Amino acid sequence: MAVIYSFWTHWAWAMDQQLFANVSWKPILAGGSPYQDKIEYLFTRLRFKFVNLIANKLTFKLGMAEMAKGRASVELLRKAKSIKAHFYIAHNLAALPVAVKAAKYHKAKCGFDAEDFHRQEVSDSPLDFNHRISSFIEDKYFSYCDYITAASPLIAKAYQQLYPNLNLTVINNVFEIKYAQPVNERTGDKLKLFWFSQTIGKNRGIEDVIEALNMLENEAIEIHLLGNCSEESQRYFISLKKSDKSVLHFHKPIPSEEIFSFSTQFDIGLALEPGFCYNNKIALSNKLFSYLTSGLAIIASDTAAQKAFVEENKGVGFVYKIGNTDELASQIAYLFNNRVALRECKTKAAQLAIDKYNWEMESSKFLNIISNKLG
Repeated sequence: MAVIYSFWTHWAWAMDQQLFANVSWKPILAGGSPYQDKIEYLFTRLRFKFVNLIANKLTFKLGMAEMAKGRASVELLRKAKSIKAHFYIAHNLAALPVAVKAAKYHKAKCGFDAEDFHRQEVSDSPLDFNHRISSFIEDKYFSYCDYITAASPLIAKAYQQLYPNLNLTVINNVFEIKYAQPVNERTGDKLKLFWFSQTIGKNRGIEDVIEALNMLENEAIEIHLLGNCSEESQRYFISLKKSDKSVLHFHKPIPSEEIFSFSTQFDIGLALEPGFCYNNKIALSNKLFSYLTSGLAIIASDTAAQKAFVEENKGVGFVYKIGNTDELASQIAYLFNNRVALRECKTKAAQLAIDKYNWEMESSKFLNIISNKLG
């Protein structure tokens, strides 16, 4: 198996190099990077800016949409055509045309993993450039896919309504059972809340939690944030604290496979999606399943997807209305004062990772799809 990829951000490049040292498949860079094939990288950046201008102002035709959606789309296709395979699978919308064209070139099969409802992952406005270009690519290429998977039930439903003839399967972004952690029998009177992402920034729900802790004024309740965080962002979140009793800790990024053991020092995983666009309302984030695997209770904002998830898996935690810091503070206070309920939520989460939400179960669905399509 080979994976063709392109450079996206500096932090991801460093983590990718660590990953590549321990995988059985072959990683193939397309389009250069600031660290490798620098001239090609510079050229593709200039081309990307040019075609985006044309696509935005003039037309999506003549291949403009495909090149404007992915900086290295041309190089990805060239690499993909050079490798004869039975199946070509795209994991983002920029790679979808590549998978379709490479499959057609080799008379093979192709598939797409819809991790988001792409046309509305930036804005819900039909006039938004991402909405327009994503819709164009989906309309043009989805019908050529031999299968499409979706990363949440509501993403699958949204695409099914747009494309009734598609046969979508939900494949959750879950993790292998080997990462599952036992419930941590922490001692002491502290309650530790945890949130992580690639970047710690504004308008991601963190403000709600800090305001809730300000209301509780309990220095035994801590919030821990993990991710890339600028000094400006740190100062911003610290400035939101109204008293020294709001305890806030920042942690630098760690390798993804270490997140589970690292998380066991905490009690509650925070899934704080703000619901700023339709996709954000119907997606299930990786962090939600990470919390299950780490054996943490969950407090989640009431996006449609997260509300449905917590209702389906009763006992794993709570949902609060987005922006309702009174309700959020009440839920945190309840789990602080009721350690039996806290342990029951953590135990439920850990068991779900073993019994229901793990890659062993999801991968079997995926392999069945591939097997059936190959005949």
